[in-house]
Amino acid sequence: MKARGFFVWLHRWVGLLMAGFLIIVGLTGSLLAFNMELERVFAPQLFAGPRPGAQALGLGALAESAEGLVPQGRVIYLTRSAEDQIKVYFEPREDPVTKKAHDLGFTEFFLDPYTGAELGRRRNADLSQGLVNLMPFIYDLHWRLALGDIGQWVLGVVALAWTIDCFVAFYLTLPQTTVSFWRRWKLAWLVKGNAGFYRLNFDLHRAPGLWLWALLFVFAWSSVMMDMRRPVYEWVMGALFDFSSRLDEIDNSARPDGLPPKLDWLQAEAKARRHLEDLGAKRGFAVTAPISMSYERAHNAYSYEARTSYDIVDQGRWAGGAFVSFDGDTGALLKFTPPHDERLGNTIENWLYALHMGLVLGMPYRLLVCVLGLVIVLLSVTGVYIWWKKRAARLRSSERLHASKTLRDHPEPLRLDF
Repeated sequence: MKARGFFVWLHRWVGLLMAGFLIIVGLTGSLLAFNMELERVFAPQLFAGPRPGAQALGLGALAESAEGLVPQGRVIYLTRSAEDQIKVYFEPREDPVTKKAHDLGFTEFFLDPYTGAELGRRRNADLSQGLVNLMPFIYDLHWRLALGDIGQWVLGVVALAWTIDCFVAFYLTLPQTTVSFWRRWKLAWLVKGNAGFYRLNFDLHRAPGLWLWALLFVFAWSSVMMDMRRPVYEWVMGALFDFSSRLDEIDNSARPDGLPPKLDWLQAEAKARRHLEDLGAKRGFAVTAPISMSYERAHNAYSYEARTSYDIVDQGRWAGGAFVSFDGDTGALLKFTPPHDERLGNTIENWLYALHMGLVLGMPYRLLVCVLGLVIVLLSVTGVYIWWKKRAARLRSSERLHASKTLRDHPEPLRLDF
């Protein structure tokens, strides 16, 4: 089999195996480009509503408010997911009577960022709770097929195959001869409106993939980053660039006997802000607003994320800031993760995440992400249709060949009817 024939075969069968998954990912991704707007439609009770001029409480105060509202739980993470919403995650405390962990009955807890009052709680992605979980379910379907770790692993394999197929598909659009190369390749970028239905499908399968190739590759590889980070993504990035894993654990020991940290949430937030302000003075950035805060008991360490003037994401989005991690007892700085890293591989990773999540370039880019999801569906559907038509043509050709061979080997006897 010649090289091009092999790549045609590879593109055909890899595409068929991926098609169903990419249709799901494309459709859900188009919706998730406007995830927060749709959350406001289907779960408006989980938002406090904008209050121009009002001052939001600090994350430390909100964490303490949440623990007061849910005494059976211990806050492990809270984030400002929107201007008017704080999302809180708990781990259950032990019931002193049964010695078992409390059943909290929810996985996400929501606070009013201005008062610390409860807005609601839900079991993330549980559709039995109604429309309040529609967007979390769509997100779970997009990320891991709503199948937990198995679904995440499956989509990781699909993302890796998709990344490789990006290069295979691009190669197959190139003319097979260098004679009049650019004139011939130009045809691959065009869609003929007056062509037959099959040719229209072929052009719709090829041309949009060329025009959006770079963005398709970004989404394919960033999907590997999210679903198959180790060992595939980090191994490749480490081989190609100066890269440091974000998953490396903080080298800090847990407190003995599971005792609480000496710094409470308010003290920890004050320490975090001082760390970031000191780092900002040295590196030339200003801290603008807090995003998230967490405590990891296994390492007795707080982590704090804040928006800065150094961020690459849009200022209206609550993600992609600078991180500091520090000791829960002494407040000593353990790790700093800037939005722009000195390591090229980590800076590329920041951009991959921001582009995949639609955190940059404002509404025009989010609209493009929505359209890209539909293009992924288009490429998958037209690919399956092209395979089906070619298969049908091969079967008809095989049947005709078989009939011709049968007639040649076993001719009908001459019949004389009188």
